[in-house]
Formats: sequence, C-alpha cells, structure tokens
Amino acid sequence: MTRTGKAFTWVGGIVLLIIAALVIFVLTFDWNRLKPTINDKVSAELHRPFAIRGELGVNWARDKGERGWRAWLPWPKIHAEDIVLGNPKNIPGDSMAQLQRIDASISPLALLGKELLIPRIWLTQPSANLQRLANGDNNWTFNLAGDPNQPPSAWSVNIHDIVFDRGQIDFKDATLKADFRAVIDPLGKPLSFSEVTGKKEAGTTVTPDYVFGWKVKGKYNGEPLSGSGKIGGMLSLQNAEVPFPLQADVRSGATRVVVAGTLSDPMNLGGLDLQLKFSGESLGNLYALTGVLLPNTPPYSTDGHLIARLHEKGGAVFQYQKFDGKIGDSDIHGNLKYVASKPRPKLSGEVLSKQLRFADLAPLIGADSNTEKASRGEKSRQPAGKVLPVEKFDTKSWKVMDADVKFTAKRIERGSSLPLSDLYTHLQLDNGAILMDPLRFGVAGGNLNATLHLDGGKNPMQGRVDMHARKFQLKELLPNVGSMKRSLGQLNGDAKLTGSGNSVADLLATSSGDLRMVINNGVISRSLMEILGLNVGNYLVAQLFGDDVVGINCAAADVGIRSGVAAPRLFVFDTENAIINISGNTNFATERLDLSIDPESKGMRVLTLRSPLYVKGTFAHPDAGVKAGPLIARGAAAVALGVVLTPAAALLALVSPSEGGEENQCGQILQQMKKKK
Repeated sequence: MTRTGKAFTWVGGIVLLIIAALVIFVLTFDWNRLKPTINDKVSAELHRPFAIRGELGVNWARDKGERGWRAWLPWPKIHAEDIVLGNPKNIPGDSMAQLQRIDASISPLALLGKELLIPRIWLTQPSANLQRLANGDNNWTFNLAGDPNQPPSAWSVNIHDIVFDRGQIDFKDATLKADFRAVIDPLGKPLSFSEVTGKKEAGTTVTPDYVFGWKVKGKYNGEPLSGSGKIGGMLSLQNAEVPFPLQADVRSGATRVVVAGTLSDPMNLGGLDLQLKFSGESLGNLYALTGVLLPNTPPYSTDGHLIARLHEKGGAVFQYQKFDGKIGDSDIHGNLKYVASKPRPKLSGEVLSKQLRFADLAPLIGADSNTEKASRGEKSRQPAGKVLPVEKFDTKSWKVMDADVKFTAKRIERGSSLPLSDLYTHLQLDNGAILMDPLRFGVAGGNLNATLHLDGGKNPMQGRVDMHARKFQLKELLPNVGSMKRSLGQLNGDAKLTGSGNSVADLLATSSGDLRMVINNGVISRSLMEILGLNVGNYLVAQLFGDDVVGINCAAADVGIRSGVAAPRLFVFDTENAIINISGNTNFATERLDLSIDPESKGMRVLTLRSPLYVKGTFAHPDAGVKAGPLIARGAAAVALGVVLTPAAALLALVSPSEGGEENQCGQILQQMKKKK
C-alpha cells in the first residue's frame, strides 16, 4: 500500500471512529442532564417559569411514513414527560399549560439547510388554563426576551402535524364575565365535511375531514354556556389554500348559535365561509356575544350565509347574506355587512319583512306597553300617574358603532283599531346621532312621511321631527266606528317639533314648534268617544250634542308649542249644529290641561248648550265640567268660523279634494278666513 493510500485509510478510520463515538455518545448520553439548562433558557426567554419535570430522552428509529432510501434512515425522536409552563408574575395561579408527555420526530437532513423540520408531534393529555383579568392583563401574550436589534435567525421551524389524545382548556375572562371549560377529543374515525353539514362543496375545492370533536360548558357574560362541535386536523392548518372545516352548536343563556363551514388560511385567520344560524330572546342580547349593536326585539331566529374577510385594509369585513328568519311572528329577509373600521365599526344593508306584526315592531320604536315589557321579563320604569314615557334612551350605546340600514315592511299586521298598512325607513347612525329619513308609514289609505333626528352625542339629547300626514281616510282611520263608514272625509296635517331630553317625556316637556291639522266631512258622537275610551270626550260631546251623531263640516287646528306648552292659535270645529272654539293650553312638562270649549249654536237644534265647558286636570286624570257664569244668550249672533282672524294660508295647503269629487268645505271656509284677515 502506498503512503497516500495509508493516509486515506487512517483519515477514514478516524472519521468512522468519530461517527461511532458520536453515535455511542448520542445513544448513551443522559439527556436529563440538559434539563436544568433547557428549563432556565426557556424560562428566561418567555419571562415565566418553564420546567421539564419528568424524563427527557432521544430514541432513533426508522419512519414508516417515508419511502425509498429515506425509509432506511434512522430518525431521532425526542420525548419529554411532565412539562409545565407557568403564569407571568401578574397573573394568579401556578401554571398556564401542562403536558403529560410530548413526542416529536425530527428530520436530520433538513438540519443541513438550517431548518428544524418536525413532521409530527404527539401530545399526551395537554391542558391549558387561560386567564384575563379585569385590567386586560392575560397569560397568553408572550413578551419574548430577544434583542430587537439583533438580525433574525437564519434557522426556521416547520411543524407538519400535531396529534393529541385528549385536550382540555379552562378559560376565565373577567372582562367577558366568562368561565368555561372546553374538552377536545379525537373522533377516532374522521368524518367528511359533507357528512357533517349535509352539503357538498361546490367546484373542485376539497375540504379536509373533521378530525376532532369538542365540548364546552360554563358561563359567558354571566349566562350559562354550553356547546359542542367538530374541527379539522392540525395537518390541514399548514396549507393556506385548503379550507379548515369548522362546526359548532353553542348556547349562551337563551341565545343559540349554530355554524358549519370553513376557515380559510387558518394559521393567519384569513376568513370565514359559514352557514350561520342565530336564535334567542332578543337581538339586543347579541351585543355581548358579537359586538354588533342591535335593538331589543321579541324572540328571533335567522339562518344565512356568513362570509368574512379578516385582513381587509379598512378593517375586517363580515357579510351576512341572503338570510331568512323571524322576529316574533314577523318574517325578515335581507343582506347585512359589518365592517370593523375605525374609529367605529359600521353596519349597513337592507332588511325586508313581507308581513310585519306591529306588536313585534313596537319595542324597536318605543311603542310597547308596560304589559308587553312584562311579557319579556322587563320592568317598567313608568311612575304612577305619569302618561308620557320617562324611560331613558340608551344613548351611550349609540356611539359604539355606525349604521346605514334600509328597512321595508310590505304589509303590517295590526289590530283593527290601528290602520297601518306598510312601512319604509332609512336609518343612519353616525357617532351617536340617529337620522331616519324618510320614516314612512301607510296609514288609513293615506301616508305619513316623517324625518326624525335624535342626536345622542349631546347631553341632553337633541331631538327634531318633521311630520306630514296626507289623505288619512276617516272611515279607515276609525274602522270600528259604524258612524264613520258613511264619512267621506280626510285628515291632513303637518307637525314640526324640536326638543331636548333623554326620554320622550323630556323631549316633549322642552319642545317647541307648530302643529297644523285639517279634517273635513267627518262625524262626531257620544258613541264614538265611548269606543275610543275617551271618558272626558264622551262627557263633552254629550254636553254639546246630546246622543246625536253630528256631522263635522270642517275642523281646523293651528297650534303653537313653546317650551313644552301647546296653545292653539286656532282650534275650531264647524259642525252642522254649532261652531266650537277651543282655547287654553296644554303643558307637557307638568302633564296638565287647561282648556276652554266655547260653543256657539247655529240654531235651536242644540238645546243642551248652556255655558262654556272646561277641561282641566292631568293627562292621567282629566276633569271636565261646565264653567260657572251666565248662560249663553240663545239668540246671540253665532261667531262663524270664517270671521276668525288666523294665518289661514298655512292651513289651506292641507286642504285636498274630497272623495267623489265633492267640494271640500274646509277649502271654502279657510278661503273666507284668508280674505277676512
């Protein structure tokens, strides 16, 4: 053998000896000697206690999952037992996570490319205790000790799959009033996406199978929480192009949420594509669960398609598309979009109800009665003897988000005494200010168009309403009154009011504005007042007309309202028997009446007219009677409506042609008034 050959032989032998020594060292080294170093290093890096309290070792074995020459290579498999990760110093409790055992295989060839490739990690009975305190501190946010000025490491970590036998998560959150436990178990046999959802994915996209099942029980927002569901395996988390399957059925208090669908780019929470069902006692209860501000309603249920894009530049976008559902006994349909924008999120879209029950609408517009509130388990804050609603608007909640929603009710189902037919409104909520423009109702064959503005950003709240009533048919306005069926008359009116206050009572108590109304060709009788339940009105009509049905040629009102006190500039009824003039005032702040009714007979038919009448007392307990004083002279000249000086031009704008082409008597009378002025 040449000298060169001997040299190569020695070198090769030395290399083999070194490799053999390394193999013997690796196979015989007590890896537990590294535990103190590992524990100290990880604890310092994470700023919290970390400890491997059990066995730490490395085994070498072939990987049955490999093919070809790789299948003959021994792979190192690391195992560690009894692992504990503690809490940071500001969080109570001993540990955040515990693990009975972990096994991980490592690809040795990937180390040559500075990559720590872990094809699979096996976890045995992992458990976590997640906490968030009232001040916002939590134990799942890690402040790493690394130097931000140091360049990033050239090494990378790649984990392909995580497998565990049974996991448990305990979650306590003081800000959400949450305290629940979630248990995750392998399903044993993976279930296909279509098998769980009952739907096949459209197109060629393949959805991975469900691998794990989970259950949750405890409390959320102070309410009992329970639920169950299924999720995909950890392997499907690695591919952003493959959707991650998700299914859940959760109950929080009376609210139930059912979802089935997929999560895209799951490692980065890219988006959601879910079939979503909601149900519960009130939409208002969803705020604590979703952060979306909705009005209080009767019991509801919805079913729609939720698509979410969670990394949009202007904020995460959630679209609830083509949903169908019910609120009380009313149907709802539509599309809504919620954008988590700054400084406030925004809800927009359109909602349609083909048949709306007015009792279901009442809580939304503050028209529900104390009885209806009691049926929903709510307490009335209305004091005894007070008629105008004193319950405060929750204006603080108006600032949590903005809105731009259009609502249409094609048909309103109501009692026979409420002549509403349809509804349309465009609601805009901007920085605590609500604008409903238009707010349009179909009423008694006519329509009520209004613009409502409530500025909850000011304290007290500022309110403004502008209403226009047109062509209300009297026979439809009072359908239960038999005498009205022969009436061809109409009601037209305008009202414009401004006020300040945080309740309806406060708004009216400070209101200023004008109210104008014209009624032509109607009727009035004692039986009408009885049907309407107006006892004072019943008394007044009996005093004025006896028990007869009396036709109204024209009724005209022009009322000025200043600082909560309404005083008529003109309030006159021209009937076939008499002219009745109403004067005085109504105080909305004190809810007191001080009105005088002065009748003037047109002839000898009205024998009951003796003296002027009065209406005093409160809204809750009005009192009517005959004014003390001289009797009205039976032969005195009647004060005709046409000679009363008033701004008649404003009222003339409310006069429209009567049904059947007959001339409107209010038009004639108001024209006379205009000329006489």
